[in-house]
Amino acid sequence: MSVKVGIPRALFYYYLFPLWKAFFEYLGAQVVVSPPTNKEILNMGVRESVDEACLPVKIYYGHVMYIKDKVDLLFLPRLVSIEKKAYICPKFMGLPDMIRSNLTGLPPVINVDVNAVKGQRAYKKAFFEMGSHFSSSFRKINRAWNEAFKLQSRFEELLVSGYFPLEAIGILESGHKGEKDKHDAAHEIAVLGHGYTIYDNFLSLNTIKHLKEMGAKINTVENLPLNIIERTAAKLPKRMFWTMGKRILGAALYYLERSQIDGIVYVTVFGCGPDSMIADLTERYARRRGMPFILITLDEHSGEAGVITRLEAFMDMLAWSGKNENHFSSHGKLVDIC
Repeated sequence: MSVKVGIPRALFYYYLFPLWKAFFEYLGAQVVVSPPTNKEILNMGVRESVDEACLPVKIYYGHVMYIKDKVDLLFLPRLVSIEKKAYICPKFMGLPDMIRSNLTGLPPVINVDVNAVKGQRAYKKAFFEMGSHFSSSFRKINRAWNEAFKLQSRFEELLVSGYFPLEAIGILESGHKGEKDKHDAAHEIAVLGHGYTIYDNFLSLNTIKHLKEMGAKINTVENLPLNIIERTAAKLPKRMFWTMGKRILGAALYYLERSQIDGIVYVTVFGCGPDSMIADLTERYARRRGMPFILITLDEHSGEAGVITRLEAFMDMLAWSGKNENHFSSHGKLVDIC
């Protein structure tokens, strides 16, 4: 019987799941993923995590709680950096230790340091350390590494072609592409924010889904090639050392420069330190371009009805401004906290 490896459906699941899944499965493991976030998972996370944690971290706790008794090994990587000269949120660095100190009854944990700052060799070494739980063959682990990165590349290609992470994961698992939504959109909107916020339908209160139902075509950070984001972000006065924040701001600048969008919806969570700066910078650049901007800040007490009302008001504003362009203030803004 194959070893069951549990992966919480939260945080970097939305960025690196195809890589992790392919790597473990090539080595003979069975990957078990927690279900989509729901009220039960949220409540478990809020109950078990520290009060100061942001909502995505609390939800991560909930996913760990849900899956811990259903697997033989739990995959909790220590994500420090995924590129040179830049870092992930510091809460991610201490997350494995926080979980092991706060939660009881955990199965054995696969805990490796993923730190690209130390170079490609150290990054690859982390995967060999992961693989050693399943095989002692250097050659087999190396093949698993290569196959996993091939699948991750296909995943990223699907994102750039217009799919969102959950859609791309579904395509990779099913082997065929579904029908893309081809209806004419009334407006083109950039939905910005961390992937683990905007693509978690429960956490984001279905923001993307509601905007689509209101007739919007959605663009996100992940729909842009990384080299374009990096090139645009390089125009910033100072280099940003938060990887995800840099990518969000780079994507925002790219969309603003090309005027291909009608507005920006920035989704963040209460208590996110990096976002307090990134969202503010994004709003400032949007105002310089006369671009409508709405900030939606979420926590565990936010309600979906409030988000829908604010999104409807934002879309109505876009429709009104399109009909009355000569009377619309380029310095107007709409900022809502749900």
